[in-house]
Amino acid sequence: MSETNTRDTHDIVEAQRAHYRSGATRSLAGRVRALEALRDAIRAHEDDILAALHADLGKAPFEGYETEVGIVLEEIKVALRHVRQWDRPQRKPTPLVHFPSTSRLHYEPYGTVLIMAPWNYPFQLTMDPLVGAIAAGNTAVLKPSAYAPATAAVMETIVDEVFAPEYVAVVQGGREANQNLLAEEFDLVFFTGSPAVGKVVMRAAAEHLTPVVLELGGKSPCIVDASADVRLAATRIAWGKFLNAGQTCVAPDYIYAHESVATELVAQLCRAIGKMYGDDPLSSPDYPKIINTRHFDRLRHLLESGTLACGGESDPQTNQIAPTVLTGVTWGDAVMQEEIFGPVLPVLTYRSIEDVIAELSTRPKPLACYLFCRDRDIEREVIERVSFGGGCVNDTIVHLSNPALPFGGVGNSGMGHYHGRYSFETFSHPKAVMRKSNLLDIPLRYPPYGRRLALLKKVLG
Repeated sequence: MSETNTRDTHDIVEAQRAHYRSGATRSLAGRVRALEALRDAIRAHEDDILAALHADLGKAPFEGYETEVGIVLEEIKVALRHVRQWDRPQRKPTPLVHFPSTSRLHYEPYGTVLIMAPWNYPFQLTMDPLVGAIAAGNTAVLKPSAYAPATAAVMETIVDEVFAPEYVAVVQGGREANQNLLAEEFDLVFFTGSPAVGKVVMRAAAEHLTPVVLELGGKSPCIVDASADVRLAATRIAWGKFLNAGQTCVAPDYIYAHESVATELVAQLCRAIGKMYGDDPLSSPDYPKIINTRHFDRLRHLLESGTLACGGESDPQTNQIAPTVLTGVTWGDAVMQEEIFGPVLPVLTYRSIEDVIAELSTRPKPLACYLFCRDRDIEREVIERVSFGGGCVNDTIVHLSNPALPFGGVGNSGMGHYHGRYSFETFSHPKAVMRKSNLLDIPLRYPPYGRRLALLKKVLG
């Protein structure tokens, strides 16, 4: 599995452009067959995928299937069930001034698209966008992360079995491969990763006026109100935070707990961690590892913030850091200066929800926001006044597993969205077409205009 060079990259993109222009990807029946073949190959390689996820990230088979394989298979199932409906032209209203005519929206694929995936959910975040790209009728170049090489190798095997390279191809490699790809002219770039790299991608795409979809991240808050079911909240927060050892773009980054429940919440969080991962989480077969030494060292430094409530153990040999809860944290601490992206959970306290909303309004817009409460007035206030990509009330993470909901960020946490029908639309251009009848032609619009202005205002007013 060698890194693709500049010449190879260019040849792949040109071959895909020619294949797209041939119309081979546009057939609805062909798209359905491609999705079915991809589904069957994923099922055939399920054990290989789960083994690769364990090798790259230490994921248990259950977690690998729950958060990666199962989500992709569900996405394919939804696409197969609905793609015929999605692809059908949509009739739209037409103003009376254009009578007699009809208006329709036709979805056409962009063409050749680039999908750049991260390492934290390497299978899901590569294959999920691919499903939308295929359903819409595109060709696609996939660039998996070099930090998850085992999963990248399995995906390359699957793609090579199912698709000709002029239809879907995997390009392997590190920074040089990324640069080579971004130098090419694609019809759409779909990137998942950090805001910093997202800016690099957007700058490169701007050279070709290529549209981009950026799925980024940020410090996603988790607000625990005084009215919350604290024990249940702690369990659901601990699950969402320490899933994949915290290396999840929509993980609760920190907790804002009402001062009346903060002490109980911390105790319940530590209890929930022990129940899920035992007294020694580093030896739990269900607890993953940090992706590499650089991220491990960065997270170790963040443990110096605040006061340790529980956790904090680490093993540089396995790149593991135990689920950790920190109290006494302020916005000035290092742990609050960046997206944590690891198993470190700081807890801040508040007195009034107004204070929380005011604080969050000054911060970059996060990818997710979670609220635990039973007070509908507070729920309404947070949803209406806090800007975020998506989220949950009384749970964490699970909103992204619903293919009926769009998944994406806002502001610093990204642009564009996908999942289900939204994936099909993201990888399609909505082409507006008005069909005018030849039976009647109203001469109002043609010069000479004379004194028709008053009539025009009446018609359009």
